[in-house]
This record gives sequence, C-alpha cells and structure tokens, in this order.
Amino acid sequence: MKRGNPLVIALSVAALVTAAACGTGTETPGGEQAKGIQTTQAPTPPDDQLNKNATVNVRLALEPTSMNTFSAAGVALDQILLDNVYQGLVSVDTSDKDKIVPELATSWEKSPDGLTYTFHLVSNAKFHDGAPLTSADVVWSMQQQLAPGSKGLRPAELASVAEVTAPNPTTVEFKLKNRDTLLLWSLAQRQGIIYKAGTDFSTLDGAENGSGPFRMTQWNRGSTITLTRADDYWGAAPKVAKVVFHIIREPNSANNAQLTGQTDIEAATDPTLLQQFLGNDKFTVLRGASTDKFTLAFNNTQAPFTNPDVRHAIRQAINKANFVRATGAGQVIGSPVPPQDPWYEDLTGIDAYNPENAKKLLAAAGFGNGMQLTLDIPNHHPAAQSDVLVSDLKAVGITLTVRQLEFQTWLSKVYTNHDFQLSVVNHAEARDMSIYTRPTYYFGYDNKQVQEKYKQAQTAETDAQRDTLLREVAKQIAQDSPCDWLMNGVAQTVIRKGVYGVPQHETGNRFRLSRLAVAK
Repeated sequence: MKRGNPLVIALSVAALVTAAACGTGTETPGGEQAKGIQTTQAPTPPDDQLNKNATVNVRLALEPTSMNTFSAAGVALDQILLDNVYQGLVSVDTSDKDKIVPELATSWEKSPDGLTYTFHLVSNAKFHDGAPLTSADVVWSMQQQLAPGSKGLRPAELASVAEVTAPNPTTVEFKLKNRDTLLLWSLAQRQGIIYKAGTDFSTLDGAENGSGPFRMTQWNRGSTITLTRADDYWGAAPKVAKVVFHIIREPNSANNAQLTGQTDIEAATDPTLLQQFLGNDKFTVLRGASTDKFTLAFNNTQAPFTNPDVRHAIRQAINKANFVRATGAGQVIGSPVPPQDPWYEDLTGIDAYNPENAKKLLAAAGFGNGMQLTLDIPNHHPAAQSDVLVSDLKAVGITLTVRQLEFQTWLSKVYTNHDFQLSVVNHAEARDMSIYTRPTYYFGYDNKQVQEKYKQAQTAETDAQRDTLLREVAKQIAQDSPCDWLMNGVAQTVIRKGVYGVPQHETGNRFRLSRLAVAK
C-alpha cells in the first residue's frame, strides 16, 4: 500500500465465519486456523496522521435489487445504507452487545406505564438537500409505516404504536396501544428511518435524500455503488472522503485482490482461504460476532412438510457439524436465535443428528421407500453447503435436486411467491424472531401459541420477563421445526496495515462507515 494513494476495501454482504472449526451450543470456533486471529483493533491515530481524502473501495458479494429502503427486501440495503445514508431516531452499537444508542434523537424518556416515549431531536439535523429535519418529518415517516395497507418492509414491527405527534419542532411523542419492550430495537432498524416529509419512495433508486454522513452519488447496476462524504453533515464528519462498493461474488477473486494489494480490507473472507493471511504482518485478521443464521426453510403450507414427521426427519438427517466444516467455520445453534441475543438458549438437543431415527420417521410418514425433493439456494452460497445436504439426505432415502438461483430470482420465486419445497438462505438480520409469528412469511409457519407468547414478550413489564418469554417462544419454534438452523456464522475481516475503525461485529447486516480511517 503506497502512502497517499486511494485505498481499496473488500466487504462481502454476508459475514460467513472466522476459523476452520465447528461448535455446538456456546462452543467458540477454534482449531489450527484460529491461531493469529485477533478480537481487538489498534486505536485510530490522531486526525493529523490520517488521510482524510482517502477513497475506500468495498467488495460486496450481493447487490441490492433496489435502493428503495422503504419497501425493498434484502439485508444488503441495510448494510450499505443504514447509519450511512439514512438514519433513525436511534441506532445499534454492535460493538456493545447491540446496545441502543442515540442517532437523530439526543435522548428519550419512557413514561412509568410504558405507553409513552418522548424523543428529543438533535437541533441541527438536515437532509442532503439542505432542508432541516424536524419532528414533522419524524411524524410523517412513522405515518407511512403505520398506515393501513402500508407497503413498508416490516410495518408490523411498529404495530404497538397508536399515534406519533410533534409537540414542537424538536420533540416527538409515541403513544402506544400497549407496552412494547422491542420498540427501541424496531426504531433502530430500517422501519425506523426518518425521511423528508412527502418523499416519493419510488424515486429512491435514483435520488436519495437521507440525513446521514454519506450521500449515495452513483449506482452502476451490477458493478459499483458509490457513497460520498456529505460535507455539510450535521454530525461529526467521516474520516474518509468516499466509499465505492464493488459487487464481486467469487471469494477467490476477492482474496486475490487482497493479497496483491488491490484491496485493503476484506470482510467475510472465505474461511477455507483465511490461512493465507494468518502470520502475515501485512494483515490483521479480526474476528467478531455475527447474526448470520444459515436456515433451511420448509414450505410449511405444502405436502410433505405439513407432516411434522417429515420436518423432524430432515432435521435429524443433517449432520450440522459437516455443514460447518463444509463452510469452513461456524457454530451449531439449534434455533433461530444466535448466541449474542439476551434470550439465547442452547437448543441443539432438539432434533439432534440421528439418521436412523430419521428413517423411522420417514417410514411413519409413508416415505419408507424414499422421496424426492427440490432445494432452491442462492448461487452466492458455496456449493459445498448443498453437497452436505445432498449427501446427508441421500443416506436416509431422500433424493435432493439442487437449483442454484441468482439472488434476485430467489427473492421473487421463494421469498415473494413462496414457490419452493426446500430453500437455504442466510438470515443475517439481527433479532428477527418475529418472522416466525407471521403466517404470510415465506415459511408459511402458523402457530397461534407462538404468536400469542411473542405478544406477551413484547408487552412484558421488564426486559427480564421479556427474555424468559422469548426463550419459551424459541423453544416452541425449534420443537415445531418449521425450518432447520444449519449454522450461526462468525464475522471475520482481513485488514491491511494502516486501516482503522473497521466494523467488527454483525457486519453482514449493518456496516457503519463513519469510523473508517486511513493512515497517511
């Protein structure tokens, strides 16, 4: 890396894992490949030692289908734009156990009965077009989420909100129908973005108007997405001038770029290729927590998955340790809850690997002579993952046909149209257990007890009560087996010497750029 030259950074959209090893429950990755991996970064040097004009190039494995942050699905949008171009009243500090932190609100209070939240806005916030951001914009943005028939991505997450009002230009009040222990978390996600009042969401692909530290200045579909520092940003100025996201799916290409000096940071490095960077003083390999949940979904609305014996049989047929080894690293969790969530519990004993019992369950379901199933999987997933599923299911009499799809096709076919039997995808979103309470979600899972207990958790009087209830919800989901949770990934990042402030945890779902810094 030459001093003063623009820097290149590589980042994959889905943080896969760190070191070659497998684990169950709370076991952490280890093994030979873990030697030399760090869990802390060097502190960022003083400003006079930084190149404030640096251009940072970021590699993405997956491209958003749209820049419409209001309604378009896909965690790549959150990763690129959340905290960077668009902001909410609050955000999440992934380096501090997902603590809720101020963003457009400097502070907030909750009434003793838990039914009123009062937010105090920063006084100088503005949108990229120069218009001041006021409480009226907050009210309008929330009304778009709360409106009947809202096209928002996750409006149900704000269903507890009765009304949002603006007592004055810098104060906003949320009146709730009932307690909501998850309200602040929801407001820190995409449904909490504050837009300028009157925004036409259909125009966001070509003309964003956020309030964040970066502007989206160019999108070359299939190639690059460019964010440029907003010089009139209301908060602390970013320490780099520009970030260019490059869409490169193939991991060997990303590694070659890193090793030859074309890139300076590579997140979500393929674990099987990580060894090349360990013990090399030109690089730091950084490990962090991830919310990546590699999920094998069953179409619960179609036979044979309407029969629980079939679902349990498939789960018991799959050796999750083999899946972890095929990917390179990870952790077996047994439920849709990753270990960093407060309500995590080791549920790997439910439907543990037992191929002989899987055969008995299939015979009881009328498939003693075997069955044929089809698996739809986005083509950015390593082929080795599908190979494990094909092999393990074959051993119990299930012939699996694998169809690799472009991610945009997967979103249309599987996510939107529910046209699938089995599907694997990385659910990278944090704290997303609410998807199991929505029968219209692509799993088609409908358990009224789960839905009711989740509501009880939301309306609990304390976080401790909430966490106890959510552990019960997670256990019920795991016992029902609407999916199989193959692995929880680990965030891993290769950093070239002289680059600082790189996000460490949960980099697959949000990647805050404002702390990036480059030495002169």
